[in-house]
Amino acid sequence: MRIRPISPELLVDELTGRLVDAAATAEPARLRVAVDGAPAAGPDELAAALVDPLRARGRPVLHVRATDFLRPASLRFELGRTNPDAYYESWVDETGLRREVLDPAGPGGTGRLLPSLWDADADRASRARYVDLPPGGVVLVSGALLFGGGLPFDVTVHLALSPAALRRRTEAAGHWTLPAFDRYAEEVVPASFADVVVRADDPRHPALVEPGGDA
Repeated sequence: MRIRPISPELLVDELTGRLVDAAATAEPARLRVAVDGAPAAGPDELAAALVDPLRARGRPVLHVRATDFLRPASLRFELGRTNPDAYYESWVDETGLRREVLDPAGPGGTGRLLPSLWDADADRASRARYVDLPPGGVVLVSGALLFGGGLPFDVTVHLALSPAALRRRTEAAGHWTLPAFDRYAEEVVPASFADVVVRADDPRHPALVEPGGDA
C-alpha cells in the first residue's frame, strides 16, 4: 500500500469527487455512504464537511449520525454505563438504522428517510420528521463501529487511528471505550476492506491509504 499525505481541505474535495462519481453510477437509486471511525477521529465532522460540497455538485444530501440511532438507556446500560462490550455490541440500534435510513435509501426504496430515531440525552424518541431524499441523492451515515453488523452501505470510508493516537486523542472520560475499539480492529479489521481508508492520527495532516507501493 501507499500512504499519500493530503490536507484536510483536499481530502474533502477528493472524497466529494469520488462520491459524486459513485452516485452517478448508482442512479436511479441513492448512494449510502458510511463514514466510520472512533469519535476521536472525527467521523461526524468529516461527514458534515462533505454536505455542502456535494450539494454544490448537484447532489441532494442527508447526513445521519449513528448517535441519533442509539438504543434506549435501559438497554445500553444494562451491564453498566461504562461496559465496553455493550458499547461494541449493542449501543447502536442497527435494526432501526437499516429500517429507517439504509433500506429506504437503497435500490427500490422509497427515499423517505428518518434523520434521527432516539434522543439519547432525553432518553426518548426524537420525534424527527421524515425527509424525502430524491433519486441520485447521497445519505452520509457517520459514527463509530459501523462495520461488522452487515449494514448495507454502497461506499465505506474508515478513519483509522493508531492505538497510541486513539488513546491520546480520546478524552479521559471516554477511555473505557478503548477496549471496544481494540476488539473492532481485531475482529472486523475495517481498514482491510473499506473503500477509502484515511489515516487520521493528526487531524491537521491526514493521509490516504492507497493500494500498491510501499507503506
